[in-house]
Amino acid sequence: MGAEDEVWSIGELAERAGVSVKTVRYYSERGLLPEGGRTGGGHRRYGPGALERLRSIRALRALELPVTDVGRVLDQGSAWEDVVAGRLREVERRMTALRWHEASLRLLRDAPAAERAERLRLLGGLATPPDTTALARFWRRTLPVRFPARLAAAVVDVAVPEPPADPTPAQVLAYARLHALVAAAPAPAVHLAGVAHRASALYEGLAEAYDLAAAHRTEALDRFVAAYADALATRDTPAFRRRLARLLATGADPLIGRYWHLVAELRPPEHGPTAGALHGRMCLALKREVTAEAGAVTEPWPDPSAGVWGE
Repeated sequence: MGAEDEVWSIGELAERAGVSVKTVRYYSERGLLPEGGRTGGGHRRYGPGALERLRSIRALRALELPVTDVGRVLDQGSAWEDVVAGRLREVERRMTALRWHEASLRLLRDAPAAERAERLRLLGGLATPPDTTALARFWRRTLPVRFPARLAAAVVDVAVPEPPADPTPAQVLAYARLHALVAAAPAPAVHLAGVAHRASALYEGLAEAYDLAAAHRTEALDRFVAAYADALATRDTPAFRRRLARLLATGADPLIGRYWHLVAELRPPEHGPTAGALHGRMCLALKREVTAEAGAVTEPWPDPSAGVWGE
């Protein structure tokens, strides 16, 4: 009898593979390990190919693939990439959760005694790792009724930070504070009176202005002012700029300023300034322009550095 014709009992296969008979029987009954036949007494027999298959099963199970996925990988070549990719995503999610757990524990370990209770309360309201549902809901509440879905998605994409995959304790604290902020706050008043019905023009124009400001383009301020002029159905004139500068300064929302400050703590420096920081930069540039034009300030200005979206 050649090697290819050799057959083994369930015990012999288990011994060669270094597993228990119970394990071989389990995989056989689940259909993962085809039998090579049975004896007249009904005992299972396995050919040499069963040993390599059993080793493959063990390797895949050691990677924590579910039994159903093991069968797909072994029997359907096309399923290999999907199954392995899915398992990788699951491992990455678990590793991210562990990193958040680690950073959270470090945050508590290093907390001054007077801050432990507050940090524990903040962490108690945060999933590990957190998701962005509450933050996205917060921003969607600010948008006007019938606001275009495409623009709404763009606003949320800009305003809602993704949780870092490998956070520092400081980032965990910032994200926890961000969640607590939106959970306790009403919808922010980010729209100036009279622009809600033309909010699309405002947001599209502001996005262009922010891109220009991030690139340090001198025309950024003109596009910023034009966005508000379009939304308010008026022209960009010196008088309008003076009016807009004061409206933006007096309309600054402290809640939004706090929100963007926390987002900045989460944002890697190489990603550049946040939309809030760019808005604040534009507000400050507008204030300086109209102040220089007036020659002197006759009454105290509200600080526009936070602006409507500022930091």
